[in-house]
Amino acid sequence: MDTWLKSLGAVGLDDLELAEFPGIGRGVRTLRPFKEGEPILTIPSGALWTVEHAYADPLLGPALRSARPPLSIEDILATYILFVRSRESGYGGLRSHVAALPTSYTSSIFFSDDELEACDASSPSLYTITKELHRRIEDDFRALVGRLFGQNPNLFPLDKFTIDEYKWALCTVWSRSMDFALPGGKSVRLLAPFADMLNHSPEVKQCHVYNVSSGNISVLAGKDYKVGDQVFIDYGPIQNNRLLRLYGFVIPDNLNDSYDLVLSTHPAAPLFEQKQKLWASAGLDSTATIPLTLTDPLPNKVLRYLRIQRLDESDLAVMVDAGGKKISDSNELQVLQALIESFSALLAGYKTQLEKLQEQLAEGVYSPRGNRWAVAHVSLGEQRVLGLARQKAMDLLVDLQAAVKSGNVNGSLSSPAQCAKCGKASAQLMLCGRCKGVRYCGRACQVAHYKEHKAICRPSAP
Repeated sequence: MDTWLKSLGAVGLDDLELAEFPGIGRGVRTLRPFKEGEPILTIPSGALWTVEHAYADPLLGPALRSARPPLSIEDILATYILFVRSRESGYGGLRSHVAALPTSYTSSIFFSDDELEACDASSPSLYTITKELHRRIEDDFRALVGRLFGQNPNLFPLDKFTIDEYKWALCTVWSRSMDFALPGGKSVRLLAPFADMLNHSPEVKQCHVYNVSSGNISVLAGKDYKVGDQVFIDYGPIQNNRLLRLYGFVIPDNLNDSYDLVLSTHPAAPLFEQKQKLWASAGLDSTATIPLTLTDPLPNKVLRYLRIQRLDESDLAVMVDAGGKKISDSNELQVLQALIESFSALLAGYKTQLEKLQEQLAEGVYSPRGNRWAVAHVSLGEQRVLGLARQKAMDLLVDLQAAVKSGNVNGSLSSPAQCAKCGKASAQLMLCGRCKGVRYCGRACQVAHYKEHKAICRPSAP
């Protein structure tokens, strides 16, 4: 591959080499020192895997262009890789790059059935998304067979274009491609031979760039390197769940860990059309996915969404004037209670709780760098985020309860409150005697709701 790249004008290959690194695997090692910001490597445009190059291929291009509807970028690149891999002659340089690619990956879509079932207990979100990926891959492959492979059997022999081969090629695109924003709001996704062997580290600065005029890819030193150091690039701020799904690895104590909270409202819900307009004005939709992070575990967008979701007709005008802020104490009380109960339920879905998981990792229960070890780190990060989110909601609830008790309220509690169990609205509801934060229409509802409420019930401030 080096000879082919050099013949096309690659720069820097004499100062680098592929090497195996303990606990990481294959990467790129320096053969001389580099200073931060110094050019390390340039891969010329003629060596890149792009949609344009796939379309320009005299054999593959016409078949790709004839596919209806048009293929996605990742399907074009995956097909391009498989096409070159399947050829018995020609494509010498590109075939040398394919030969250098890993023959297998450790992404969660390649987990065994037992390992995937273990995800359901350790990280329900990783399990759910991975299962959905499996379904999507199967659907996309069937569509490819109908739209492209089956229409051109001489180009795409089905014994070399199987679903397993397709899954491998997809993972190659997910884990090794680079994305760059271009002028005019456009973007480009590509694979750069040799440069795609660089591993990720969040400790280096952004150091790979795309030259719009030449189409070349350049890598700069993201930090100072000594002879024999591994060269890294930064893939961006990615949480462990996504790293494991798309790249096949995790980062212990990942500062970018997050949890994607999905909020949705059924179109048949009361006042849905009015609420949909309010969500749109707040930059949201009736179904919104909002990331909770370690640094911002309860974003204002979550509160804004739920305030709209739980408002009643009398609150509509107030919500417009509130600009996304708290509209009433009763509304805020419902929002915070719902959040706390939801976060408690999500955390209960992790069969191995945070403290026990930390003990197991410290005691070496999981084989280091193995799949179960990786899933444990995904679970750890998600539970930390959800725990912080629940605590933030509980703190806000305590502050609200204190304000209500002290009389420092916005006057909105004069409207009828709702029973925390059955939702019945009335001005004659009994308060929880311990936390003074929820109301019930009677003893039966209070007892029935206690299992859900006990996780958040705290004595009210004296």
